[in-house]
Amino acid sequence: MLEESTKYRDKLDENTKYFRQEIKKIGLPIIESEHPIVPIMLGDAVLSQKMAEKLLEKGVYVIGFYFPVVPKGKARIRTQISAAHSKEDLDFAIKAFKETKEELGI
Repeated sequence: MLEESTKYRDKLDENTKYFRQEIKKIGLPIIESEHPIVPIMLGDAVLSQKMAEKLLEKGVYVIGFYFPVVPKGKARIRTQISAAHSKEDLDFAIKAFKETKEELGI
Protein backbone atom coordinates (compact mmCIF):
# COMPACT_ATOMS: atom_id res chain seq x y z
CA MET A 1 0.00 0.00 0.00
CA LEU A 2 2.76 2.43 0.91
CA GLU A 3 4.55 1.75 -2.36
CA GLU A 4 1.41 2.55 -4.36
CA SER A 5 0.48 5.83 -2.66
CA THR A 6 1.64 8.26 0.01
CA LYS A 7 -1.91 9.23 1.01
CA TYR A 8 -1.71 7.63 4.48
CA ARG A 9 1.68 9.17 5.20
CA ASP A 10 0.43 12.53 3.94
CA LYS A 11 -2.69 12.30 6.11
CA LEU A 12 -0.58 11.39 9.17
CA ASP A 13 1.68 14.35 8.49
CA GLU A 14 -1.29 16.70 8.09
CA ASN A 15 -2.99 15.40 11.26
CA THR A 16 0.21 15.65 13.31
CA LYS A 17 0.92 19.23 12.24
CA TYR A 18 -2.67 20.27 12.91
CA PHE A 19 -2.83 18.68 16.37
CA ARG A 20 0.52 20.11 17.43
CA GLN A 21 -0.43 23.59 16.22
CA GLU A 22 -3.82 23.56 17.96
CA ILE A 23 -2.51 22.17 21.25
CA LYS A 24 0.08 24.97 21.34
CA LYS A 25 -2.66 27.53 20.59
CA ILE A 26 -4.54 26.51 23.74
CA GLY A 27 -1.38 27.01 25.75
CA LEU A 28 -0.22 23.48 26.47
CA PRO A 29 3.54 22.92 26.20
CA ILE A 30 4.76 20.14 23.91
CA ILE A 31 8.12 18.79 22.88
CA GLU A 32 8.79 20.31 19.46
CA SER A 33 9.08 17.65 16.78
CA GLU A 34 7.35 16.34 13.68
CA HIS A 35 6.66 12.97 15.30
CA PRO A 36 3.04 11.77 15.63
CA ILE A 37 3.64 10.95 19.29
CA VAL A 38 2.92 14.31 20.90
CA PRO A 39 3.98 14.59 24.55
CA ILE A 40 2.13 17.30 26.42
CA MET A 41 4.50 18.41 29.14
CA LEU A 42 2.96 18.94 32.57
CA GLY A 43 5.94 18.38 34.87
CA ASP A 44 3.93 17.02 37.79
CA ALA A 45 3.10 13.31 38.15
CA VAL A 46 -0.17 13.86 40.03
CA LEU A 47 -1.30 16.46 37.51
CA SER A 48 -0.58 14.12 34.60
CA GLN A 49 -2.74 11.44 36.22
CA LYS A 50 -5.58 13.86 36.98
CA MET A 51 -5.54 15.16 33.43
CA ALA A 52 -5.52 11.65 31.94
CA GLU A 53 -8.45 10.67 34.17
CA LYS A 54 -10.51 13.76 33.27
CA LEU A 55 -9.79 13.32 29.56
CA LEU A 56 -10.94 9.70 29.71
CA GLU A 57 -14.20 10.88 31.29
CA LYS A 58 -14.60 13.15 28.25
CA GLY A 59 -13.93 10.29 25.83
CA VAL A 60 -10.25 10.90 25.08
CA TYR A 61 -7.89 8.05 25.96
CA VAL A 62 -4.39 9.22 26.84
CA ILE A 63 -1.68 7.99 29.16
CA GLY A 64 0.08 9.98 31.86
CA PHE A 65 3.82 9.23 32.02
CA TYR A 66 5.85 10.06 35.10
CA PHE A 67 8.91 8.87 37.05
CA PRO A 68 10.42 6.27 36.66
CA VAL A 69 9.19 6.07 33.03
CA VAL A 70 10.42 9.63 32.42
CA PRO A 71 12.81 11.75 34.53
CA LYS A 72 11.45 13.40 37.68
CA GLY A 73 9.84 16.73 36.85
CA LYS A 74 9.19 15.68 33.24
CA ALA A 75 5.72 14.15 33.67
CA ARG A 76 3.59 14.33 30.59
CA ILE A 77 0.50 13.17 28.77
CA ARG A 78 1.31 10.94 25.82
CA THR A 79 -0.86 11.38 22.76
CA GLN A 80 -0.47 9.55 19.48
CA ILE A 81 -1.89 10.83 16.22
CA SER A 82 -2.78 8.53 13.34
CA ALA A 83 -3.87 8.77 9.71
CA ALA A 84 -7.18 7.22 10.77
CA HIS A 85 -8.11 10.30 12.82
CA SER A 86 -10.51 12.69 11.13
CA LYS A 87 -10.29 16.43 11.65
CA GLU A 88 -13.44 16.07 13.77
CA ASP A 89 -11.66 13.49 15.96
CA LEU A 90 -8.74 15.85 16.48
CA ASP A 91 -11.03 18.80 17.20
CA PHE A 92 -12.91 16.67 19.76
CA ALA A 93 -9.65 15.86 21.54
CA ILE A 94 -8.38 19.44 21.37
CA LYS A 95 -11.64 20.73 22.86
CA ALA A 96 -11.38 18.16 25.67
CA PHE A 97 -7.79 19.21 26.38
CA LYS A 98 -8.83 22.87 26.49
CA GLU A 99 -11.70 22.18 28.88
CA THR A 100 -9.56 19.98 31.12
CA LYS A 101 -6.76 22.52 31.16
CA GLU A 102 -9.24 25.14 32.40
CA GLU A 103 -10.83 22.77 34.94
CA LEU A 104 -7.42 21.96 36.42
CA GLY A 105 -6.24 25.55 36.37
CA ILE A 106 -3.21 24.86 34.24
